[in-house]
Amino acid sequence: MSNLSQLMNMSGRRALITGAAGGLGRVMAETLAEMGSDLVLVDLPASPLTSQAEDLVQRYAINVQVGHCDLEDSAQREELAEQVLDKGKMLDVLINNAAFVGTSGLQGWSEPFEKQSVETWRRALEVNLTSVFHLCQLFTQPLRESNAGSIINIGSIYGEYGPDWSLYEGTQMANPAAYGSSKAGLIQFTRWLATTLAPDIRANVISPGGVSRGQPESFINRYEGRTPLGRMATEDDFRGSIAYLASDMSAYVTGQVLRVDGGWGVW
Repeated sequence: MSNLSQLMNMSGRRALITGAAGGLGRVMAETLAEMGSDLVLVDLPASPLTSQAEDLVQRYAINVQVGHCDLEDSAQREELAEQVLDKGKMLDVLINNAAFVGTSGLQGWSEPFEKQSVETWRRALEVNLTSVFHLCQLFTQPLRESNAGSIINIGSIYGEYGPDWSLYEGTQMANPAAYGSSKAGLIQFTRWLATTLAPDIRANVISPGGVSRGQPESFINRYEGRTPLGRMATEDDFRGSIAYLASDMSAYVTGQVLRVDGGWGVW
């Protein structure tokens, strides 16, 4: 029988995290580094990954590789895989965390449905779904050979539930159709992976609820009033779910959606 410390031990394993420079990505990297995992940190070319990597190496004495990649570009995704697997290097965990969330200034995104553009729809699906398909495909072989392969896709409550528009009244916040649709597709793709790649690779989804990031007070108050635990999430709330699904603590878990949403989905 394994003890808990053995199940949590990620020493000798290697995990790739997309969107690693963001708030959630940084927490994922920190969590897995603390568990002893080597890391591949991936984000857009201008992201400050080098300083992040140096800090993790110094604090946890692990190996950290940095990879800059625009996930909208299939050629860059292929180049990333070549770099990650160079000289026979392996991969044990793939965390597809990066997401196209747009900005209020992006034409055809934060607008009424009639004005949302096909172009922004395509961009969102390319990053949130197509790039995940491609990366899973590119890394399937090393994950198979790992004997502990785990794919963790980051979904969203809006991949499972429709938006409550009353939360957004009086704000400039948006909830474009492409975001929720791409996350819903990601959840189903993960279920497909779970049966297709079994028994060699596990595939699961973490479905976050709203994370507190300086939203308007009116939105926060409404959101918290609708959430059983009475608050929005923080990045730290995802440490446990990442540690669980990346490690042998979840060795008999695949095809699942782990909702870290404060109970949002129970109503």
